[in-house]
Amino acid sequence: MEADVSEMKNELQSRNGLWRRIQLECQQLHTELLKIKEYNDMHDIQIKHQSSHVQLTEQLENKSSELLLFAESQEHQEEPNKIRNHVYREEQSHCSEQERMKTEISDLTEELHQKEITIATIMEKASLLERQLKMELETKHKLLAKQQLLEFHYQVIKSENTHLKEIV
Repeated sequence: MEADVSEMKNELQSRNGLWRRIQLECQQLHTELLKIKEYNDMHDIQIKHQSSHVQLTEQLENKSSELLLFAESQEHQEEPNKIRNHVYREEQSHCSEQERMKTEISDLTEELHQKEITIATIMEKASLLERQLKMELETKHKLLAKQQLLEFHYQVIKSENTHLKEIV
């Protein structure tokens, strides 16, 4: 019985090592979740960039309209040319800004896709670890119950042995 108890203790120690490994993996998953939060922040930034792009487009359209109205009201040919040149430069500036934002949005979208893949992988791994942990806990509970039963039998036999020694 002592050998069984010793074997049970060894088994519980190895299970405890496995439990610690699972806890370490849970910590790693927590780190991954922090990275996911960072990804969400980047996604928010992407949305802000898109809204600022819309605002820039509206501002450019408003300025273009104002400049065209101003150009129509001028009598001299020189002023409309300056205004047209200014509008052209504004449009070029807007186009380059728009291209830069498109590139940035594309990069952020790619990063978002990579993060989604990472999230799916993490969730899959977490689910697997959870199932393994449940199985390990069930096994530990069974082993603990078995050990308690063995200890109870040991105490019964010990008391019977003491009783028999007293009789002898």
